[in-house]
Amino acid sequence: MTNISPKKVAIITDSVACLTRELATRYSIGIVPLRIIYEGKTYGDWVDITPNEAYELFLKKPDAFNTSTPPPTDFMGAFKQASKQASRILYIALSSKLSTTVNSAHLAREYARTELPGVQIEIVDSFTATAAEGFIALASARAAEEGKELAEVVKIAEEMKGKVHTLVLLDTIRHVYRSGRVPRIASIAGSMISLRPLLNVSGGVNFCGIARSRKNGIELLFRKTRDLVGKKPVHMAVTHAYALEEAEKLKKRASEEFNCVELWVSEFSPIMGYACGTGTLGLAFYTED
Repeated sequence: MTNISPKKVAIITDSVACLTRELATRYSIGIVPLRIIYEGKTYGDWVDITPNEAYELFLKKPDAFNTSTPPPTDFMGAFKQASKQASRILYIALSSKLSTTVNSAHLAREYARTELPGVQIEIVDSFTATAAEGFIALASARAAEEGKELAEVVKIAEEMKGKVHTLVLLDTIRHVYRSGRVPRIASIAGSMISLRPLLNVSGGVNFCGIARSRKNGIELLFRKTRDLVGKKPVHMAVTHAYALEEAEKLKKRASEEFNCVELWVSEFSPIMGYACGTGTLGLAFYTED
């Protein structure tokens, strides 16, 4: 029997990493929830409200739906909880190009120097989001489970940043103006002619293709993925916004077309979904060396 060293590092990420509850529990990954605001009431993403419930609120009244970053106190709570597992903590953060969430984590780390003496906290900006961020957290947690030191775990996280990809297909661009990158009139006009953009989330959000139908958009998604994956063994996640049935179909197709050594389905965080809209589908993945 192989002896596993005691865990020396605790891993934290945020709710935009789109990890399933099963994976977060299996690898003891702490999840800091970003905040959903609906008609003046605040919910913790992934904690107080499920993605499915959040999308139902969004569909009722999109203009009453908003999001915000977690305050430093939320990170302090997560750091205190993680310090019960290990005296070394690594937080894998949502891209600083997409959110100021990582700034709250840095402030909390400063407070922790006094409140959690003897605890060392490192922060890695994932420069991505969705399950690509999740894969960085998973790689870190798996390394921590093997008993690796903090410096080794950070190195693995940094290396994984250069491997992960996430492609996201929108079913509508009606709500994209919420991202601040597209004027509202342009997003409404684009939705009227059924434009479905394919986005690459790397650093920021980058346009990498467009389709005029859902079917063609899915073909484009798989073609772009195939270009990056080839026949290599791949770790892959299918993400969806209120479109579980279609996501399961994509999972089946991915298992048939790619050499998947890991494949799971998760819900696209409403934190990003409020600008992408329901019906969004995505593939996050990285290939083995």
